Amino acid sequence: MKPFTYTANPSRVVFGVGALAQLGAEVERLGATRALVLSTPGQVALAGRAADLLGDRAVGVFAQAMMHVPVETARQARAEAQRLGADCAVAIGGGSTTGLGKAIALESGLPIIAVPTTYAGSEMTPIWGLTEGGVKKTGRDTRVLPRTVIYDPALTLTLPVALTVTSAINAVAHAAEGLYAPDGNPITALMAEEGIRASAVALAALSADPFDLAARSDALYGAWLCGSVLGSVAMGLHHKLCHTLGGSFNLPHAAVHTVILPHALAYNAAAAPEAMARIARALGHDDAAQGVFALARRHGAAISLRALGMPADGLDRAADLAVNAPYPNPQPLERAALRALLQRAFDGLAPSA
Repeated sequence: MKPFTYTANPSRVVFGVGALAQLGAEVERLGATRALVLSTPGQVALAGRAADLLGDRAVGVFAQAMMHVPVETARQARAEAQRLGADCAVAIGGGSTTGLGKAIALESGLPIIAVPTTYAGSEMTPIWGLTEGGVKKTGRDTRVLPRTVIYDPALTLTLPVALTVTSAINAVAHAAEGLYAPDGNPITALMAEEGIRASAVALAALSADPFDLAARSDALYGAWLCGSVLGSVAMGLHHKLCHTLGGSFNLPHAAVHTVILPHALAYNAAAAPEAMARIARALGHDDAAQGVFALARRHGAAISLRALGMPADGLDRAADLAVNAPYPNPQPLERAALRALLQRAFDGLAPSA
């Protein structure tokens, strides 16, 4: 076995149907008394429910979280937290809301409790992202890692089927890149393969019954594992492309991951055969890239950037941005090859090495 280093991120996980009821106890466990609840505008009712559970420990609701965390929204949220004298934030929702909580914590160190309602996985990582001037910047800082994560599968029952599929494949992307990351290790590899397997199995069950609570639990379990992997390793080409496309062209985060992942895997296949074998095995397929592509198609997800609203004249800019600040990746990043990858993704073609 090759030498490796593994550092576990310090976070507390509370998992189970009905776990939201423990929110007050988890805020108290932090020693906090003034929690600001965060959400998107579309989940303000759920944020209100969380505030009601907290009672006097809630000082307000900030329901302005947005995709890709615009820096202007982050500043507004920080100002509101300071105005209210908040001593913790409760981020209830998907990756956009968790990302807003992280943006607050990045400057203030305010502790976060995350309550995910999608399979984004951001809650298990110290990775933050902010979009300014059409460019999304990301970084790592332990201050933004949520102190506690409450996983309540019942909260995902209302997630529409289309978003369920793309959110779960987004989770698969975290684990897939972890399997060929230069700082990967046997522990994250185990979590990655199991996370991919659980996510794929859950999607198969949810295609038959979107309200299957056991399958929703499996999907959330898979997302937890996949997010934990992402929080422990360096990101590669796939995440670089998705951050570029999402932040610069305002495309939906999980849907972009779903479109790009098969093509990123095909790009890296020859340079990371062991990782591809594990991904394929977890999916029950003989090829990793084709397996992810088939998973997306089988469950009705969009498979082209065109369908997501990507402008054709933006492909050159996206390729330029991707090579200007390359991530570590098993296959060297070449501009012409990346441009060809983006064209196939734009057209919705099957992945090709």
